[in-house]
Amino acid sequence: MHIEVQEVEANQRLDLLLRQRCSELSRSRIQTLVKDGDVSVNGAAVRPAYLVQAGDRIEMNMPALQTLQAVPEHIPLDIVYEDGDLLVVNKASGMTVHPAPGAPDGTLVNALLHHCVDLSGINGVLRPGIVHRLDKETSGLMVVAKSDTAHRHLAEQLQERQIERRYSALLWGIPKEEYGTVDVPLGRSAKNRKKMGVVEEGRYARTHYSVIERHGFTSLAELKLETGRTHQIRVHMQHLGNPVFGDPVYAGRERTEGIQPEMRRRARWMLGLIKRQALHARQLRFRHPSTGEAMVFCADWPADMRDVIEAARIRDYADL
Repeated sequence: MHIEVQEVEANQRLDLLLRQRCSELSRSRIQTLVKDGDVSVNGAAVRPAYLVQAGDRIEMNMPALQTLQAVPEHIPLDIVYEDGDLLVVNKASGMTVHPAPGAPDGTLVNALLHHCVDLSGINGVLRPGIVHRLDKETSGLMVVAKSDTAHRHLAEQLQERQIERRYSALLWGIPKEEYGTVDVPLGRSAKNRKKMGVVEEGRYARTHYSVIERHGFTSLAELKLETGRTHQIRVHMQHLGNPVFGDPVYAGRERTEGIQPEMRRRARWMLGLIKRQALHARQLRFRHPSTGEAMVFCADWPADMRDVIEAARIRDYADL
């Protein structure tokens, strides 16, 4: 669909204009299309709040509707803990959490539905039991609710920031401070709607970090989430100037030309050991929704994380 903005339509929000022009679509649907990059103004990606001007040329591509459903699939799960109220799983990298366009099956939800018949329905049929999420390529611990009651209790703890989530990450470079907090708002990138970025009008986001080890051109850090925005750690570490090593989206595979020549071979070798961001949800702490007992779980680094961290620790280049 191609639309040219008329003089009388100028200086109003893009999503409101499209709602007037396309009355069959809801405003939330229009906002999703804009955020997903299916709407452009004069050939560029914009935000739903963009104020249109007379003569602007709007192009909207309506993707074909997909009927999604979550069906049980026999997929192996690493279950760390399970009782009648909840499960704690150690999600593998490469696994999407729930069905979505582009990932209709093979997800954690599909595996959970095969494993147990009782999952909370608060988040709908495509996200049963899902209290919080991890990025597809981020490995580590997640808590899953079996009942609606357990889900409400866990969601309340999450909202009140009483669920503690700690991550291990290998970073490019060494942060200037041994520990600190990144406190900048996040939102959809105006240049690429499929990426997140630091956005002045974005949602509040806060990440605490501490440096555990220092290597030649990398460092091992522990990170603690205070909020849980999409791609939060990855964007915050890039903003800090220390992207997560190996991250293909947020500058984590682009630093080999920015280090000393003798280090480049080592860096390229290390990048070959991990095909994703070196980020792992290592520790999870919360109160049991029925008993109130403090529950703490830890998960070791998966093989690719362990290999690249051990490689970073090597001091003698002759060992390579």
